[in-house]
Amino acid sequence: MEQTRYLECLAADHARLGLVAAKGLAETVPSCPDWSVRDLTRHVAQVYLHKVACMRAGAAPQDWPPDLSAEEPAMLLERAYAELVSEFGNRTPGSAAYTWYEPDQTVAFWIRRMAHETVVHRVDAEQAVGASIADIPDDLAHDGIDEVLQVMLEYGTRNWPEAFAGSLPDSPVRLLVDAGERSWLVDLGPSGAQVGPGATDQPVHATISGSPQELLLWLWRRSPEAAVRRTGDRVVVEHFRHCLGLATQ
Repeated sequence: MEQTRYLECLAADHARLGLVAAKGLAETVPSCPDWSVRDLTRHVAQVYLHKVACMRAGAAPQDWPPDLSAEEPAMLLERAYAELVSEFGNRTPGSAAYTWYEPDQTVAFWIRRMAHETVVHRVDAEQAVGASIADIPDDLAHDGIDEVLQVMLEYGTRNWPEAFAGSLPDSPVRLLVDAGERSWLVDLGPSGAQVGPGATDQPVHATISGSPQELLLWLWRRSPEAAVRRTGDRVVVEHFRHCLGLATQ
């Protein structure tokens, strides 16, 4: 996706999040039952401000988060978003920036990451207040599937193996994640995950398929098991699902 497209999606989902959150700040967030919508709103604002700090300092900020309790959540979200897009606007996507993802130490990583952070939490707010789930555009959903598989699952399992101890399969298995126009092969084994482009004619142990939006929300545990179609070895799917949960928590 083009950087301008990420920013366009970020703007739309931030606006939708603010609108929906205002309908029920006290409601519980189903995917994060320890949070209210008020907590969710504050969390997104803190994430925005954290990325601003990462770009300005060129390093992870210390003593985080700051005390923001005096600010009303909706106003805090608006301030944080304004600071985030201003910081993006003051830099080029290729500018150097600290990120936790070693292969990409640029502002572009945060532009992409914040677009996906926002759409997932926008859905959280919609589910919490009982609002209809606004459509996730196919290009954003496809890119989000790619991000969660490669950046979260593959990078996470290979760089922080201790977090996945006892969760990875003892012998290599292969899954196909099929979103129609795009698909991915996921090789999962004792040393972690490896993700690449997929094809429906390749031999696999299991297949998970659905629309781009259905798959994205399922991968982030924002939809029920029945939201996608699963074929093949059920145990392989369960391993995959459990590792995803650890990678995205």
